[in-house]
Amino acid sequence: MTLRPADSSALLVDGKLIPGSGGTFEVLNPATEEVVGLAAQGTASDMDAAIGAARRAFDTTDWSRDHAFRARCLRQLCDALQSHLEELREITIAEVGAPALLTSGPQLEGPVADLRYWADLAEGYSWETDLGTATPMGIATRRRVFKEAVGVVGAITPWNFPHQINFAKLGPALAAGNTVVLKPAPDTPWCAALVGKVIAEETDIPPGVVNVVTSTDHRLGAQLAEDPRVDLVSFTGSTATGKAVMRAAADSLKRVFLELGGKSAFIVLDDADIAGASSYAAFSVCMHAGQGCALTTRLLVPRARYDEAVAAAARTMAGIRPGDPTEPGTVCGPLISARQRDRVEGYLRLAVEEGGTLVTGGGRPADFGRGFFVEPTLITGLDNSARVAQEEIFGPVLVVLPHDGDDDAVRIANESPYGLSGAVWGTDPDRVGRVVAGVRTGTLSVNGGVWYSADAPFGGYKQSGIGREMGVAGFEEYLETKLVAAPATA
Repeated sequence: MTLRPADSSALLVDGKLIPGSGGTFEVLNPATEEVVGLAAQGTASDMDAAIGAARRAFDTTDWSRDHAFRARCLRQLCDALQSHLEELREITIAEVGAPALLTSGPQLEGPVADLRYWADLAEGYSWETDLGTATPMGIATRRRVFKEAVGVVGAITPWNFPHQINFAKLGPALAAGNTVVLKPAPDTPWCAALVGKVIAEETDIPPGVVNVVTSTDHRLGAQLAEDPRVDLVSFTGSTATGKAVMRAAADSLKRVFLELGGKSAFIVLDDADIAGASSYAAFSVCMHAGQGCALTTRLLVPRARYDEAVAAAARTMAGIRPGDPTEPGTVCGPLISARQRDRVEGYLRLAVEEGGTLVTGGGRPADFGRGFFVEPTLITGLDNSARVAQEEIFGPVLVVLPHDGDDDAVRIANESPYGLSGAVWGTDPDRVGRVVAGVRTGTLSVNGGVWYSADAPFGGYKQSGIGREMGVAGFEEYLETKLVAAPATA
């Protein structure tokens, strides 16, 4: 099979590739603003059918109990996707606007390869634990703990890293024995729809186990959250939408996993290489045009070295020009849409209104007549109470803030509704350790350490979410715990 854009104009429901009941909708290339194809427009009736198929597959098949079969299917899916990497890469660049270099890592190849981790975990996990014999109320009793699949999972995913987030939900949910209804973002329907095609045509995953419903209708996400046939909703996206998902799920008291926004702090201690750390922070916030919830978008530097840090960050950001994502050297591609570009530009105007200075960037690159590009922008002259220092912008924008020592840096980092990620740079291990212990966030990088991995849990504190994705902790989000007690035999 060769994947083509035309293949993406279908839903996957109950093992069949079907047209959307609402027809189709256009898919835009954010680097050129051109319509590159069509995707299936799913409707409420399509979502209802998908939920029904997932419910039947869970309730009437052995999928949830056959661990070896699930592992084989996941490896089969990994092999099939790897045989189509070049087609998937082309589609991902065109639909997401992701720089080509990122498709060798977290935008495509990494998440596909991670499916093997979930297959191995399904086979090697301790599904049963013997607690031994006890005598509660004088009755000799043998207790065993079983881990079982939750049931039907509704997965709602965003547009910024679609493969990584789709597989971070599909992988553990399927490995744990659940069935899934996937509702991808309307900006990036192909990445999910083409995976659905591979599942239907190149794997032994039974009908109804995976269903994919693409649509521009955001109400379908609410439908997933509200439907009592769905046992768990796994959502990645904005904090505001995450709150709406929680409210929608409340009536049926279904479990909710949320991976939400961030405004993470990059803390530089006074014994660190100030220029090197500041340049690193500036470079990282430009990757994929700053469209990453875990990017460190607040640079906290010693007040006495503030000007030095600003100069280093400005040099780095001024040297990164937004570029064509198909070019191998591009780091900063386009924003996903005109709406997102308007949002970022609104925050840049707000920064000036709040009294800040745009040291570099702040506009649209002059050498692009089309495409949703924004220059990497460095903001100074504000404190942590400014909205651009408190709110998630989701663009290549870095705010530099001064701190007055380690304790003050921790205070500023924690003075945020979010707690998703962060970084600490310093040379004294004891000082670094104390700062790491003080920052209230789910993920921290020390001196450039890389935390992303299939076996490493990812998630946040506070309004950055509930639960963890990836690793054993992420796998267990999709499991229930059952205790079975029986009379002990002699």
